[in-house]
Amino acid sequence: MLTLARSLIRLTLLWIGTIQSFIPAPAQTTLFKNFIICDGTGNKMYTGDVRVRDNYIALIGNLIPRYGEPVIDGQHRLVLAPGFIDTHSHHDRNLEDSTQFSSFLNQGITTLIIGQDGSSHLPLSAYFEEKKRHGLPVNLGSYIGHNTIRLEAMGNEDFKRTASTRELKHMKNILKGEMKSGALGLSTGLEYDPGIYSSREEVMQLALVAARRDGRYISHLRSEDIELENAVEEIISIGRRTKMPVQISHFKIAMKSKWGQAGGLIARLEQARADGVQITADIYPYDFWLSTLEVQFPKRDFDNKASAAYALRELTPPEGMILARYDAMPAYVGKSIAQIAVERKEDPADTYMFLIRLAHEKNAEEQVMGRSMTETDIVELMQWPLTNICSDGFGGGRHPRGVGSFPRVFQRYVKELNAFDFETAVFKMTGLSANNLGIERRGKISTGYFADLVILDTAMLKDRATLASPFLLSTGVEQVWVNGQRVWDHQAFTGLRPGQLIKRKPE
Repeated sequence: MLTLARSLIRLTLLWIGTIQSFIPAPAQTTLFKNFIICDGTGNKMYTGDVRVRDNYIALIGNLIPRYGEPVIDGQHRLVLAPGFIDTHSHHDRNLEDSTQFSSFLNQGITTLIIGQDGSSHLPLSAYFEEKKRHGLPVNLGSYIGHNTIRLEAMGNEDFKRTASTRELKHMKNILKGEMKSGALGLSTGLEYDPGIYSSREEVMQLALVAARRDGRYISHLRSEDIELENAVEEIISIGRRTKMPVQISHFKIAMKSKWGQAGGLIARLEQARADGVQITADIYPYDFWLSTLEVQFPKRDFDNKASAAYALRELTPPEGMILARYDAMPAYVGKSIAQIAVERKEDPADTYMFLIRLAHEKNAEEQVMGRSMTETDIVELMQWPLTNICSDGFGGGRHPRGVGSFPRVFQRYVKELNAFDFETAVFKMTGLSANNLGIERRGKISTGYFADLVILDTAMLKDRATLASPFLLSTGVEQVWVNGQRVWDHQAFTGLRPGQLIKRKPE
């Protein structure tokens, strides 16, 4: 009898185990309790709780913890906001090395949008597959770059001209394929090679290809200084003809004689919107840029001293141009053109031309930071209701925007300059960003949205990176959650990689 009883018990347990194997495991939930919630809509903050189930926001309200449920306590003082969306990012350079994840995670960024300024990975399908295989700490979406596909169609040696009909057709075919791979749309960098040599019609024809596939257009304009007004008209014309949303990258007025004209520029964009053009913009919170030494020579006449002198007089002064990278002579990194000119005992314009010439001779990489904007314009452009925040940065560059952009907005433009309130700042980093790029179910704390969340200690929220110390991490971003998983906790990457690929809607 004892043996029979044991057999029956064994069979019963086996039967129970079999039945349980068919019952789905309960969804994992986490409760964010006692937080000040800034929901990403621009509305006023409120106190409350948020329950996350798996990778979604399930409930918002006054919630009671469940038995065994992990609880994150906001102590009635910490702010819970949607994760920040970096609509113009170069942080894909930091995705190969987990030690570099801090550059964007310390800012509260949960989504990176890359493929900017006309340069992107090609083919995008292979890049996406590789990122999916290795895992992502944050969400990732990409545009396809005009400069990239132009070089693919025309080659690296013969691009300083208008594209032929055959070459344009090749570009269109590449773009069609990349759109099928999930590119968000077309990006241009029309101040850079080889895009600077493209005709307006070439860009328009490619934009039409993206528009027919429900894509978008984002652009580093053909000029941000001398021909700024004409460059703005070009992107407006693209938006008008294609009917698709268009976005100005890193909104700025980078010419001394045009400082103070932000109001007129915004008025032109508002007029275009009133005429049906879906135009928006993004901006980073610094008065200096990071680019190449060549960018201020629109005619590419690098040996023309008059052009060099004009650039240093009207665009960026020699003391305001600081080398961030100069592989031809690394000792120059961190020095301004003015300082190098003193060392070389020559006119700054001659030094400017020398630096470009030497980089060409040695086929060496170079980058320069240039101070050519005024904060008065930055504030006015940033205040435009359709301008969202971006970094335009990466962690390995010497521009502090790579690690400090989003916290700097709170410190400088909310606390110090009172340009707008905290809720508006969060909206410009989340809900507005998602709207401007057509990203669905991200950018708000709302039921059914993905659980991309950031916990902020507003008393400590401050950027620390400077020109002298460009890699100092910000403070005040306590935790970052991506799709319901904690990826950043008290200044450290947790090792989790729950990021998802963000792709254009399938055809």
